[in-house]
Amino acid sequence: MTLFPKSMITNMTMTEASEIHPLFEGAPTSTSFKKLRKRIIRQTREAVEQYGMIERGAKWLVCVSGGKDSYTLLAALAELQWRGLLPVEILACNLDQGQPGFPSTVLPEFLERMKIPHRIEYKDTYSVVIDKIPDTKTFCSLCSRLRRGNLYRVAREEGCSAIVLGHHRDDILETFMMSFIHGGKLATMPPKLVNDEGDLFVYRPLAHVAEEDCAKFAAAMNYPVIPCNLCGSQDGLQRQQVKQMLNEWEKNSPGRRQVMFKALTNANPSHLLDFSLFDFAGLQRRTFKP
Repeated sequence: MTLFPKSMITNMTMTEASEIHPLFEGAPTSTSFKKLRKRIIRQTREAVEQYGMIERGAKWLVCVSGGKDSYTLLAALAELQWRGLLPVEILACNLDQGQPGFPSTVLPEFLERMKIPHRIEYKDTYSVVIDKIPDTKTFCSLCSRLRRGNLYRVAREEGCSAIVLGHHRDDILETFMMSFIHGGKLATMPPKLVNDEGDLFVYRPLAHVAEEDCAKFAAAMNYPVIPCNLCGSQDGLQRQQVKQMLNEWEKNSPGRRQVMFKALTNANPSHLLDFSLFDFAGLQRRTFKP
């Protein structure tokens, strides 16, 4: 069943309205930006619908790091909610992980100005990561686990049914390639999953949105992007290597990323080798009597 009738999308989401959410005040009026904005909203709506993310009356903890992706996520969800197409309560949350030099006032001031309900949570996971991980190793895995654990805790305290992350199409592709090349399995970040404890959903509504579009959107809106200097300061990360490889493929064959992403939605277990997904041993041929 379609959650968002096409007539509503045409009349509300895809047209200019007399009122706009504060997140879009001062938005460029160029045709190219309007197309970009509509594409991001449409792709977000499609992911929310296709993967069954809506529980009417639910409360979502929308994780905002201050990066271009989380700003784009927040804007897209606010747009859908503003148009009456996302019947959930949104609580933005930033986890201040105690990184030296982190501009702790930027996000609270931004969220206040944009009239977004929010919670700023301070937890010094930075010191833990620095203490536990040698300089020669990457911080991402432990940092991510600590961050996710704290976000789960905040979600429970706030009565949320889901945490919502800003991972986009390219994050999903890069994770797939890392699992394929380094992990020996076909797996990636799913748009929707249940946490290990079984009490919270994890949603990725930007699953269909290209990273390039997130970057263009955040830059055009002049959002105060905060770079991650913890993991980003390390060289030779596997994800960066995979990203460079995908960039080269895209450069040599434009559209390659989208074709690869489509493949993730079009799996054929009988043409792979995983006997837990397909009963190869029980496969029978037809016999014909002469």
